[in-house]
Amino acid sequence: MQRYRKRNTPAFTVLAYFTFFAGVFLFSIGLYNADNLQLNEKGYYIAVMILVAVGAILTQKVTRDNAEDNEIIAQEEEERRRNLPTNKAE
Repeated sequence: MQRYRKRNTPAFTVLAYFTFFAGVFLFSIGLYNADNLQLNEKGYYIAVMILVAVGAILTQKVTRDNAEDNEIIAQEEEERRRNLPTNKAE
């Protein structure tokens, strides 16, 4: 029986969360410092909002995949325990 391998590495999971929180943080800094928006500032906000959107989608995907992987691994462990031969002295 082949062992199930998780789809997302811990580094990818950390990167997903970092992308989301970095985008929210940068957007918050921009809003705090904004008085009158010029054209280059509008471009900055668009870029940061895209970063936040990608981070949110990526974080949702990673969280869902990790939860599904944990369920699959738990099911495989349960099947493995059931299929183990019992060593009884006869």
